[in-house]
Amino acid sequence: MADAVLFEFLHTEMVAELWARDPDPGPGGQKMNLSVLEGMGFRVGQALGERLPREMLAFREELDVLKFLCKDLWVAVFQKQMDSLRTNHQATSLPQGTYVLQDNSFPLLIRMASGLQYLEEAPKFLAFTCGLLRGTLSTLGVKSLVTASVAALPTCKFQVVIQKS
Repeated sequence: MADAVLFEFLHTEMVAELWARDPDPGPGGQKMNLSVLEGMGFRVGQALGERLPREMLAFREELDVLKFLCKDLWVAVFQKQMDSLRTNHQATSLPQGTYVLQDNSFPLLIRMASGLQYLEEAPKFLAFTCGLLRGTLSTLGVKSLVTASVAALPTCKFQVVIQKS
């Protein structure tokens, strides 16, 4: 419990510090701040991936890697499993190699869920986690693009597109 609270406070302070530098960043400044947060998450995800037991790294298929993210990684970081994983087989609108991970009560958005006015603030609280997922996938040998979307707080969806070499 204490670890989750500490992580949440640290994450909130990282976001606040970046936005305090320029309280009203234009579109270019906001993209730069999101890129910095995503980069931090990527490096943390790589470090997490390097600390995984070697037997966990012997995934045979993409789907196994994504299941690992939804279960083991999510529990390690957020003390809960991801709520759902949709593959391109389950949703015909998704191209091959695209997965949607959904968390219906994403811990970093729960405190913001009290009002719709916070919906536009959500992307800056998701950038780090997108990087975390991409960094972990990178360590596992999977090149990917990870994006996040929020339609209603505190639910968020992470779209993972596996890039073939």
